[in-house]
Amino acid sequence: MKKLLILMLAVLTMSSCCKKQPEQIVRSHADWVYDATIYELNTRQFTPEGTFLAAAEQLDNLKELGVDIIWIMPLQPIGEATRKGSLGSYYSIKDYCAFNPEFGTREDFMVFLNKAHSLGMHVILDWVANHTAPDHAWTQNEGWHYRDSLGNLMVQYDWTDISKLNYENEDMRHAMLEQMMWWVDSIGIDGFRCDVAMEVPTDFWEWAFDSIRVNHPELFTLCEAEEVDLTQKAFEMYYGWNLHHLLNEVAQQKKGVSDLWQYFQEADSLYPYDAIRMNFTSNHDENSWSGTEYERMGDAAAEMAAFTYFIPGMPLIYTGQETGNNHRLAFFEKDCIDRVPEAPQYEMYQSLNNLRKENSALLSNELGAPMLPVETDNDKIFAAFRQNDENTVVGFFNFSDTIQTFTAQTSGLAGEYHCDCGMPITLGDEDKITLKPWEYLIYMK
Repeated sequence: MKKLLILMLAVLTMSSCCKKQPEQIVRSHADWVYDATIYELNTRQFTPEGTFLAAAEQLDNLKELGVDIIWIMPLQPIGEATRKGSLGSYYSIKDYCAFNPEFGTREDFMVFLNKAHSLGMHVILDWVANHTAPDHAWTQNEGWHYRDSLGNLMVQYDWTDISKLNYENEDMRHAMLEQMMWWVDSIGIDGFRCDVAMEVPTDFWEWAFDSIRVNHPELFTLCEAEEVDLTQKAFEMYYGWNLHHLLNEVAQQKKGVSDLWQYFQEADSLYPYDAIRMNFTSNHDENSWSGTEYERMGDAAAEMAAFTYFIPGMPLIYTGQETGNNHRLAFFEKDCIDRVPEAPQYEMYQSLNNLRKENSALLSNELGAPMLPVETDNDKIFAAFRQNDENTVVGFFNFSDTIQTFTAQTSGLAGEYHCDCGMPITLGDEDKITLKPWEYLIYMK
């Protein structure tokens, strides 16, 4: 097993070193993107009031936490026909260019947006282009939605509160673009997170974003998908769904370190060098339907959060993760997050955000450094480094529920470091390290 692991790491090292990079770095993203952490804001559950104004009062805390980009879940009026629950799903939109009175008025949202901008944060809107509510006015337009042989509006999956749009209709396409432009031109949002983006034709996204970027070149785009074609032109960042599910399995000890390296090798070979992966341990889908990170990851939850900051990509924090929320949030009802007094998660995420900002090797994609393996004699340890001309970051992660002692071959990394807890540390040519169950160490110089 040891020889097999060493051989695998050697192959991965050669593969990563040989990954084609541009001869000269060309920035594909706005400057504010590279060291950013993104925060998914569930307005309904974020505060007891569940309003834009109440959320605005919390922006100073998010800024102190180290949040840079706020992804706000859909804020438009929710359809009433076939509504799920008493309040309905954010993703059943009745009017693209209006505000859900549950959350407040346009003026209230402008208070939120202007305060976020004044704090140096950027706000992207969750955009639902695949479908509308069945009582959206567009359903009266012939050919704008899919219909069955009897003329009934069509749904997808178990989404009985929506009606799927027909992108073969050019009038609908132009209307959708106009609605998107309104939010950028008239309201001033900074980009879009696009719901089930793979269900909408890629050529629409490319055309729409090209059109918007004529006047808004720094528009930021995130797709809820990981199809490669979406990242080649339209979207700057994609969901790391496969990685997320793999992290759940590693935490449950169904998968291990070799599976992680295999994933990263395959991802490096598939996606453009400047396509940012969004790394996460939770989001609104996972929390409500699959469980909190503590249900899925148990004692490994904190280590997995740190891992999402160490690996290439951009980390996500979902509403309530920083306040110690430990329950599944109801999706169609009011269900405020837990706010645990002096929750240790707040300090953990704040420290991780500082780690990302203070180490240029951890920047996203073309401005950061590739992740390369460190050879060890223990297949429970994920050991890697990221190094550029400015600094080096070395990480050791015990992905098991038992104490692990291992020897790390660090001859090419020898030197004086400090760890994420602030203590100085020296790495030699060969270091023997012991980690507690689900413990990690991150060294920097």
